Amino acid sequence: MAQAATIHVGSKVRVLRVRDRIPADLVEALKSDPTGIVTGFRTVDGQGVGVVVDLGAGRSAWFFDDEVTLA
Repeated sequence: MAQAATIHVGSKVRVLRVRDRIPADLVEALKSDPTGIVTGFRTVDGQGVGVVVDLGAGRSAWFFDDEVTLA
């Protein structure tokens, strides 16, 4: 949660890892370019904060705050 305080809408981030299963096309997109721009935040599990990331090419996904870092 501490990292979410330093990440703001418009920040460029790099996806470091993904805890949950994701579609194969998203895996390929992250392999080719794991960076994106934060477009918002999302409450997850009723207490955590997720980061919504625009990955380009019309793709957007959310990640837990410990799955991304500032790029």
